Amino acid sequence: MILANKSAIVTGSTSGIGLGIARALAAEGANIMLNGFGDAAAIEKIRQEIAGIGPGKAAYHPADMSKPAEIADLVAKTAATFGSVDVLVNNAGIQHVAPIESFPIERWDAIVAINLSSSFHTIRAALPLMKKAGWGRIINVASTHGLVASAEKAAYVAAKHGVIGLTKVAAIECANTGVTCNAICPGWVLTPLVQKQIEARAAEKGTSVEQEEKALLGEKQPQLKFTTPEQLAALAVFLCSAAASNMQGSQLVSDGGWTAL
Repeated sequence: MILANKSAIVTGSTSGIGLGIARALAAEGANIMLNGFGDAAAIEKIRQEIAGIGPGKAAYHPADMSKPAEIADLVAKTAATFGSVDVLVNNAGIQHVAPIESFPIERWDAIVAINLSSSFHTIRAALPLMKKAGWGRIINVASTHGLVASAEKAAYVAAKHGVIGLTKVAAIECANTGVTCNAICPGWVLTPLVQKQIEARAAEKGTSVEQEEKALLGEKQPQLKFTTPEQLAALAVFLCSAAASNMQGSQLVSDGGWTAL
């Protein structure tokens, strides 16, 4: 267990990619601080599940990732609860699709706040703790959209490009501290967020969800398969391992060939 006696924050971990990563880190022995929105009873069930996976403990913090003060409290409470903050996984994200000229300003602000600024705030709060310990792993869940663009996703694409830039800056600043910072860039992952997009497409076109799944993948990915949360979680575990100790500012892409086109 490579993360025994270490503690991890995983933002947006009550479902999807974040939950998959939380499970994988717990299996490697880490204490896990969960974060995300959802029904209180459902979140408590997830917390109990995570606590039962490995020897580490699991807790939950309800920080709204658009609010810097709550983010600071998330990091502080993790350190107080577990004694350290060793791994930080910035995964929280939201989406809105619209042409630039009709993109709601409030949606732009929310997406940039949660998908980009929250990562700055968590890193800013956690870095002093990691540097003091002489070890840390910062993993930013970016996106293929951090490397290339798609129409009608101005805020998401801009935010994810920003995450890649933030990752590189943090990597340079942490180069000789024992802390690494890298990004994971998924293509299409069948998360609740993507499922809503597919269902909206099917409703708009009068087609089936299955047809729209294939159409969505076919637009971008030569390999017509969704990346799974478990595959991305394995990448996160790898980035925490000794084998990745000299990786800084990297973008690990899992996109079925999307960016190879």
